[in-house]
Amino acid sequence: MPTCDDILLLARYNATMNRQLYDAAATLPHELVTAERGAFFGSLLGTLNHLVAGDSIWLSRFAGHASDFRALETLRGAAIPSDLRQSYGDSLALLRVQRERIDGIIMALAAEVTAADLAHVLAYRNTRGATFCKPFGSLLLHFFNHQTHHRGQASTLLTQAGADIGVTDLLVLIGDQSPA
Repeated sequence: MPTCDDILLLARYNATMNRQLYDAAATLPHELVTAERGAFFGSLLGTLNHLVAGDSIWLSRFAGHASDFRALETLRGAAIPSDLRQSYGDSLALLRVQRERIDGIIMALAAEVTAADLAHVLAYRNTRGATFCKPFGSLLLHFFNHQTHHRGQASTLLTQAGADIGVTDLLVLIGDQSPA
């Protein structure tokens, strides 16, 4: 089970890496951002869009948590994407607005989560309507792992297009400590 500090670290890592991805992508012409590259979601833009769609779906599910997180208030009652390819914009600039909004929500959520929240079993439905019940802490780990997985794909697409995303290791955000 992750700790609250782990969730805060992963949320910060997520926002940092997304910023680096979008900054690197912004150095490329629109044609390279939207070019079909044979990735799971086609293009770099398609991959970044999938991350926004996937995060939106998961955050909507998390809004059903018994703790009624304030960070997720704007998502309660909002339409949930029904497809992992739902478009959030046909340009990097439009998509970035959504990405930054979602990353702000994720950071606020991470700041609210308690140890009891992590242990809570959350019931949710997937996009096909099947119901699952899983520990919220484990779902958050999946949420962040999914982001890292697809950011790795986006990083490869950026490298292929000639853009450098920079250092992507979580280790960079982990502070040094004195040995015990």
